[in-house]
Amino acid sequence: MENNKTEATCPDQNRMMTRRRFVGLSGASLAVLMFGGTLAGCAGGEEAPAESGSKQEAPADAPAAEPAAADIDFADWDAVLEAAKGQTVSWYGWGGDEARNNWINTVLAPALKEKYDVTLELVGMDINDILTQLSGEMQAGVEEGSIDFIWINGENFYSCKENDYLWGPFTDYLPNFNDYIDPESPEVLYDFGSPTEGYECPYGKAQMQMWYDSKAISDPPTTVEAFKTFCEQHKGQVTYPEPGDFVGTAFISCLIAGVIGKDEFEKLSSMSEPTEEAVLEVVQPGLDYLRELNPYLWKEGATFPADSSTVATMYADGELVLNMGYGAPQDLVETGQLPESTRSFIFDSGTVGNSNFMAIAANAPHKAAALVAINEVVSPEMQLSIYENLSGISVLDMERLPEEDQQAFADVPLGETQIPLDELLAHRVSEASGPVIPILEKLWLEQVAQA
Repeated sequence: MENNKTEATCPDQNRMMTRRRFVGLSGASLAVLMFGGTLAGCAGGEEAPAESGSKQEAPADAPAAEPAAADIDFADWDAVLEAAKGQTVSWYGWGGDEARNNWINTVLAPALKEKYDVTLELVGMDINDILTQLSGEMQAGVEEGSIDFIWINGENFYSCKENDYLWGPFTDYLPNFNDYIDPESPEVLYDFGSPTEGYECPYGKAQMQMWYDSKAISDPPTTVEAFKTFCEQHKGQVTYPEPGDFVGTAFISCLIAGVIGKDEFEKLSSMSEPTEEAVLEVVQPGLDYLRELNPYLWKEGATFPADSSTVATMYADGELVLNMGYGAPQDLVETGQLPESTRSFIFDSGTVGNSNFMAIAANAPHKAAALVAINEVVSPEMQLSIYENLSGISVLDMERLPEEDQQAFADVPLGETQIPLDELLAHRVSEASGPVIPILEKLWLEQVAQA
């Protein structure tokens, strides 16, 4: 995000959090990052040349050189598997979610090693540092960098693709993508409004949910009309993070979508060059609704908590009767931070959702192994494991799965705060595109916060 927050402001609540709306990096700003200081982790310069007249000999027992990417027919999956054998592939991404890290290290990595002789190295870094490293290596002309594939989203993906820092298109090479993912789904075709064009593969979805203590609240508000009444009944005990915080922006998006309707709101998801006038024409009734809520909110809507962590603390302390975030708070219940009577709900009109993506660096040294790893992540087996262990919504098209795999997803036991997968997917609203978000936040500030 523009404010450099991690994808999960509160990782325990938002395990599969998918959006870091950092400022998109242009070529010029990438250059600033590159030359502004030392690039930790960047590949070093070329080896010093051998002395004149000498020749460096490889040891007799040295392993055979890995095939160059140009020598691999990536459309031949058997050739990809053969080329990937023995490779160590690096997956760079946000490292702040211990549950996700543990799943990668104890489930995914062993499977890749056993099935394909591919060693997976997880490198947890802040996305800004990853982009600094990638841009530095690319602009320095490093042909084989240190990064193979990346957990990346939104503006960061757009910027990297525009600057030719990503390799692709590659999704057509992946058997599991071709067999089990709907390539025409808007959530596959676009990442925060940016066309993916085969340069990234989705691996998990997240969706906004709200939760409450069922001992104190017997009837949660599942429509925007009911939500307004709920705020009136619990005056001063409901609020949301100030938009600019990604949860705050997502929550007002849910309410606006409830007012204007899903189809109307999703016009925002395809706006690539929006004007303030065009956005306002779509969302005006929703902004009017949000302004009408203010008198019943915490501090009568005169101010809003700065971020979702503050709202979470206020809720846990009993100051608020409602909280919200991407995903259910099952972890917080299981660790005793929230009562067992905690329950989740979504609006009948739907809640916004987004997807996590994986992309391959243009100078990735192990492209074959990256393809194998990404393909494994989107296999029915691994997607089921993600759902079981991380509560992540699958990116697979359930109708494309064999019946036994569909049933396996349906049979996954859920915690008391978790909403069934089919119910979430049936009430899913696409987020506004990246260029729309700052306009929406500006309109909220002018017409709601300062009204």
